[in-house]
Amino acid sequence: MQLKEFQLRALAEIRNYLEHLAEWRKKADERPDLEIDFPAKAWEKAAVRGRYVPRKNGVGQYLPAFCLKVPTGGGKTLLAVKAVDLVNMVYLKRKTGLVLWIVPTTQIYRQTIKSLGDKDHPYRQHLDLASGGHTVILEKTDRFSPVDVQENLVVMMLMLPSANRKTKETLKVFKDSGGFQDFFPPEDDIKAHEALLKRFPNLDTYEKESGFWGKQIKTSLGNTLRMLAPVIVLDEGHKAYSEGAQETLRGFNPCLIVELSATPTQSNVLVDISGRELHREDMIKLDLHVVNKASPDWKDTLLDGINRRNGLQEKAREYEANTGVHIRPICLIQVERTGSAQLGGRPIHSEQVREHLIKVSGIPADQIAVKTSEKDELKEVDDTGGLLTRDCNIRYIITKQALQEGWDCSFAYVLVILTNPSSKNALTQLVGRILRQPYARKTRVRELDESYVFCFQQRASSLLESIREGFDQEGLGDLRDHIASRDERGGEGEAKQEKLFDVRERFKGVASRTLLPVFMVKNGGPWRPVNYDMDIAPRIPWREVDLKPVMNLTLSGYEGKDRAIDITLSDERYRTIATRGERDLKEGGIRVDTVFMTRQLGDIVPNPWQAHEFASRVLRHFREKPGDGKDAERQIASNFVFIIEELRKQLHAEKDRLAEKVFRYMMEKDELRFLIIGNNLDWSFPKSILVKPEATTLNRRDGSQLMESLFEFVPVEDFNETEKAVAWYLENQHRLFFWYRNRARQDYSIQAWRQHRIYPDFIFTTTDKETGTDCDRIYVVETKGLHLKDNDRTNYIRKVFDLCTREAKSRNRDELGLEIKDKILRFEVLPEDEWQAKLNAMIKD
Repeated sequence: MQLKEFQLRALAEIRNYLEHLAEWRKKADERPDLEIDFPAKAWEKAAVRGRYVPRKNGVGQYLPAFCLKVPTGGGKTLLAVKAVDLVNMVYLKRKTGLVLWIVPTTQIYRQTIKSLGDKDHPYRQHLDLASGGHTVILEKTDRFSPVDVQENLVVMMLMLPSANRKTKETLKVFKDSGGFQDFFPPEDDIKAHEALLKRFPNLDTYEKESGFWGKQIKTSLGNTLRMLAPVIVLDEGHKAYSEGAQETLRGFNPCLIVELSATPTQSNVLVDISGRELHREDMIKLDLHVVNKASPDWKDTLLDGINRRNGLQEKAREYEANTGVHIRPICLIQVERTGSAQLGGRPIHSEQVREHLIKVSGIPADQIAVKTSEKDELKEVDDTGGLLTRDCNIRYIITKQALQEGWDCSFAYVLVILTNPSSKNALTQLVGRILRQPYARKTRVRELDESYVFCFQQRASSLLESIREGFDQEGLGDLRDHIASRDERGGEGEAKQEKLFDVRERFKGVASRTLLPVFMVKNGGPWRPVNYDMDIAPRIPWREVDLKPVMNLTLSGYEGKDRAIDITLSDERYRTIATRGERDLKEGGIRVDTVFMTRQLGDIVPNPWQAHEFASRVLRHFREKPGDGKDAERQIASNFVFIIEELRKQLHAEKDRLAEKVFRYMMEKDELRFLIIGNNLDWSFPKSILVKPEATTLNRRDGSQLMESLFEFVPVEDFNETEKAVAWYLENQHRLFFWYRNRARQDYSIQAWRQHRIYPDFIFTTTDKETGTDCDRIYVVETKGLHLKDNDRTNYIRKVFDLCTREAKSRNRDELGLEIKDKILRFEVLPEDEWQAKLNAMIKD
C-alpha cells in the first residue's frame, strides 16, 4: 500500500518525537531523583507546535500521550498500525509486547477486528511485517500467557464501555475469571503479593490488609493488563474525555497512548492533517452538492435521490468498462422511525420507505438493507465479504442513527434526509458517511468524484450551517467552501452562488499568450502528452532488474520461534516480564510461502507472474547457498520478513531506475520531447476562476489586498504556512510581473517516469531587468517542508525539474511556442529552510 504524502509527513513527525522521547526517557532513568517529565521535554525538543499537557499513569509514572488528528477518510487505522511499529522500533526497542486497541462503538470494533484479523488485509500485513510474523489478535474473552506476550505482538481489542472503571465489578475485564494465573505469584506467597502490590499499587485485590492472607491480588484480565504496561491505541479519542474514561485509561498503566481523532479538543496533538491535504491526494468526494426540496411530499425527495443514484450507476458501468475498476453507488436514506412499535402515524418509517422503493420504484428487495439498533441487515453482508465486493447487491441503506458513528463505505455517494426539519443532528452526523473516495483515488469522472445530499423541507437558513458543522465534526472544516447548495424553496436563507473572478486586466495579454511545455510523445501519430500507463509502464524491462543487493544479504542465524521462552516478572521499570529459561519449539511465525511473498510485491510489480518469478529467484538463491538444506530453510523462515522488506526496497528502486532509463532513451531517440504543440492539449493560465461563496481570500501579511497575483481573489484555504510565506515574499519583489497559485489536480502538471503527476505550487513571472516592462522569465516552483526536503519523492521532483530546465534551454526555442521562445523558463524545488535564499538568487539573476 503506497503511502500518501501527508501520511509520510505524519510518520516522520511521529518518528521525530519518539527519538526525542527515547533520549529523554534515558536521561530520566539515569537521574530518577530529578523526576524529569521526559514526555514534555521530548515534546519541547521535537519543536511540536501544539501545547503538551502532562499526564501520569496509574502508578504515578510520566505517561507519553499524543494524538494524530486525522479527518474522515484519512486512513487513521493505517497510520495507527504504522505508529505502533514506530513506537516499538524507535521508543521501546522491541517487536513484541501488548497493544490495547480501544474503540468506542460496536461498528468500529467490528470493522477494526475484521481488518486486523485478516492476514490478507494491508493493516494486518503491516503488523506482521513489524512483528516478524508474530502477531496475535485477541478479544477480551480470549486467554493468553506470558510466553504469548514475550514472543508475539499481541493486539487486544476492547470497547471503551467494557473498560469503564465505574462498573468494574460487573464487567469481565476486572473479574477474577481465571486463565491468567501464570502472570501472578502463587496464592499462598504473601510476600510476593506484597512486592507486586508495592510495584503496582492500583491492582485489584480481594482481602483487606487485616485479613489472614493479607491483600490477595485478583488474577483478572484487568490486573494482567496493568502489569504488562501496554501501548494503548485509542480510536475516536475525543469520546474518552470524561474523567471516568481518562481514569480508566491511566489505570491500565500504559507506557504510551496513541490517540486517533478527527476533532480533538483536550489532546496533545502531535500530527495535524487538514482536509485540504486529503483533497489534494484524491481521498474524498468533493464537491458536496446539497438540494433542499420544495415539495411537501417526501416521496419526491426520495425520487431525486433514486434518480441521482441511477445516473451514477450508469457512469460507474462506463468507468468499469474502461478501467476494470468496480464501483456500485449506494444511497443512504435517513428516516425518523425504525422500531416495529413505531409503525404508523406521520413520522416517516423505515418500512414505509422500503415498501415505496419496492412497490413504486421497482427496486428489487435484495438491493435494500435496513440498519437500525433492532435490525441489522448489513451484518450478513459484512460476514460474506462486505459492501465493496462485486457480488453484493445492496444499493440502498435505510437508517435512523446506526450509521452515524464508525460506519465506513466509500461506495456511499447519495444521502437522502427524510427526518423532521427540526432534527439538526441528522445532517450534521451523517454527512461524513458519503465523503470517502472509492479506493482513495479520483476516477476523473466528475460525477463519480463528488457527493450528493437531498433534503426534505429543511429550513434553508440552518441547512448549510448543519452541513458545515458536519464537516467540522469529520475534521474537514477547512473544506467548507466545497459545499454547493441549491434551495428549491427559495426565500430567505437561499444559498449564494459561486463567484467568478477574471484575470487582472494588466496581466491578461501576457497570461493569454503564455503556454507552458509538457513532455510529449509521438508513436506513429501526432504529438500528444505522455501517459505513464500507456507509454512508460509497458516498456519497463523487468528482466534487467538487479537483485544482487538482495542476494548478498547476510541473514541472521537467530531461529525466530524455534525457541520457546519461559517468563517471570521483571524488576526493571520498562520491562514487566523477563526471561527465565528456553526450550525448543517445532515451528511458528509466517510460513515461507512464495505466494505470500508475491502478494507483498503486487503494488510494485504489476504482472503477478513477474512478481512470482522475483520471489522464487530470491528464495531459491538462499535455499541453494552452501550449507545444510534443513538449516537454510530454517534460516529463511527466521528472516522471511526481512527478506521481503529488502526485496520491496530493491524493486522500488529498480522500477524507478528502469522507468527513468526508458524515459531518457525515448528522449534520445526523439520519441519524446519537452515542447508546446499549439493546440488544445497545451496548458495555459485559466481566464477565470470560480470561488465558493464562503471562501476567504489571502491578503498580504499586513492585511492589505494582494496586488501581484494573477487573480484578485486567491482562496486562503489553498495555502499552507510555507506557501503563504512564499506568496507574501513574491508580493514585495519589484521585478515580479505576476504570480499564480497552481491548483493541484486542475492546473499545470508534469508527467515524467513515475505514475503520479507533479503539480507545482507556484508559477511566477519577472520583468525584463533592463526595461522593467512585460516579462522575460517564467519560473515554476514547488515548495517542500523540512520533513520532506530529502525524501524520495522530493529528490524525484528535483531530477524532473532539472531535466525540464535543461530541455527548456537546449530545445529549439520555436518548439516552446512563439510567446516563450525569447523567455527564460526555469523549474525549482524550494525547501522550507532555503526558499527565501533561492528566490533571492532567482529573481536577482
